[in-house]
Amino acid sequence: MDLYAEFCRHTATLAPKQSLLVAFSGGLDSTALLALAARLAREQGRAVRAVHIAHGLQAAAEPWPAHCARVAESLGVPCQTIRVQVELGPRVSLEAAARESRYRALAEVMMPGEILLTGHHQDDQAETLLLALKRGAGVAGLAAMPMRKPFGPGQQWRPLLTCSRRQLEAFAREEGVSWVDDPSNADDDFDRNFLRNRILPPLLAQWPSFNRTLARSAELCAEQMELAAELVEADLPDLLNSAGGVSIAGLQTLSRARRHNVLRHWLQQHGIHSSRSQLQAIWQELALARVDAEPEVRLGKRCIRRYQDFLYLPTAGSTPRPLANVRTGEWLHCGVGKLRLGPVSRGADLVAGFDLAELHIAFQVPGLRARPAGRSGSRPLKKLWQEYGIPPWQRPQIPLLMQGNQLVAAVGLFVCQAFSPEPDAPGWRLEWQPG
Repeated sequence: MDLYAEFCRHTATLAPKQSLLVAFSGGLDSTALLALAARLAREQGRAVRAVHIAHGLQAAAEPWPAHCARVAESLGVPCQTIRVQVELGPRVSLEAAARESRYRALAEVMMPGEILLTGHHQDDQAETLLLALKRGAGVAGLAAMPMRKPFGPGQQWRPLLTCSRRQLEAFAREEGVSWVDDPSNADDDFDRNFLRNRILPPLLAQWPSFNRTLARSAELCAEQMELAAELVEADLPDLLNSAGGVSIAGLQTLSRARRHNVLRHWLQQHGIHSSRSQLQAIWQELALARVDAEPEVRLGKRCIRRYQDFLYLPTAGSTPRPLANVRTGEWLHCGVGKLRLGPVSRGADLVAGFDLAELHIAFQVPGLRARPAGRSGSRPLKKLWQEYGIPPWQRPQIPLLMQGNQLVAAVGLFVCQAFSPEPDAPGWRLEWQPG
């Protein structure tokens, strides 16, 4: 394989003059990557720079920043060293913590539209897939590392995923560039090192193309993941209500696989990655609970709740802020959103002629009754919340436009009959923007 031709094939869609940022550890993979990127930049007249992240985790790494600077200079590439503090947390491995610190630092120094290049190769892809199998991962985990993905203000590309480590080493030797060997790579206490040093060598001795076939399996899983994402685009929108809840009745019409797919993607949209057992718990303990129950299932620091026939993922809401008076013609912020009241000659939301000086915004006023426009008779506000399908945890966030002790409107929901104008009549326009 002509490594440079393969690299050019995977970077052929770069925009003219689009700049490159190489994550440069000083090891073999990133050294070969930097040499390839430097050659491409010279031929195409594009900017390229390198960033070395110093974790400070081992004494052997102290000379690496100077080494990286020398290699980058020999290739005509500017190199920046960033020192980071690795923060360990509960149930977080040192590998994961170091990776998180590294990528956070890279995202902070990226320029808008810049492409981050990382030196992951075919052997890394095989290790990633095997680690996913060890965890019992689904299609998303078995898809391993994508060739491209959004990152920071730009994208991360892995243009060497189809190349083996042996090919990278041959290229680096031909180019005459030197690299450093991380002594921690010999520590088999790390899962990836154990696979690399103890498991994969006999597998490759028996089946030389094993890494290549594993990479092909990852590509097939990635295709299935794309198909699942397309399927959820057809399924999920019709199941959502205006408050972001997912219809249980709608979910019941889907097969179990499609139901899990919808729930998984819905949770991912809120930054939550769920296991198969958690999806089953959501269905059994929430969706199939008795109709009058209001149970919840916790996922880390978040919880999923059921109200009426919908599943919700409540977020920590803003603090409501009552307004002692409502001025007209300007946006007024009440903590959970903003509203504006202004006169209009037709198509009004509120009738003209009532006392604006008595208007104020309140929240959770006890004992209120209301008759929404078009309804017969008044009802307690609590009953109206139920009829409108407002979950209990959202009700304290609803602004109540009051005239003295009388409810004028539940902002964003309804206007009371006594303050509702005739069609196309003049009066007041009530605008509301939540958030």
